[in-house]
Amino acid sequence: MPISGESYKQIGRAAAGSVSIIAAYERASQKIVGLTASSFVTLSFNPPLVMFAIQQNADSYAAMVSSQAFGVSLLSDQQAIVADLFARKGPDKSEKTTFEDGHTLHVPLIPGALVHIECLTSQIFLSGDHAIIIGLVEDTQSFEGKPLLYFARHYGTFVPLTG
Repeated sequence: MPISGESYKQIGRAAAGSVSIIAAYERASQKIVGLTASSFVTLSFNPPLVMFAIQQNADSYAAMVSSQAFGVSLLSDQQAIVADLFARKGPDKSEKTTFEDGHTLHVPLIPGALVHIECLTSQIFLSGDHAIIIGLVEDTQSFEGKPLLYFARHYGTFVPLTG
């Protein structure tokens, strides 16, 4: 028998992770859609693949699964407000944020992020109430700064342990 929903939530609260905004252009309207994700991970070196999970009831779900490309912005510790904005439902979040276009692909990226990743959608798997989207990395840029991390319902950043 599977664990309860509350037990499952405890797992998520104990797993610290980087915070990213994943965004794409809707195919018909070219409107930007996006979401905050802590499920973004690197998957493969050869070919260079990344992946993230999106709930099937998310506002941006239809656009994300039909998009041929998406941008990932790994946020800096100065961008918690942007993370909060894209964690909410509602159509106006992209209108309250500045984006820049990718260098190689036509994908929206958040200025000031630590890393920009431009991906072609490679594969989509449905699993439970989520879709797992795998992207082939076509370009990336890294910048200086500290990462925005999410742990136990709070934002923070990385502090190295002293030996």
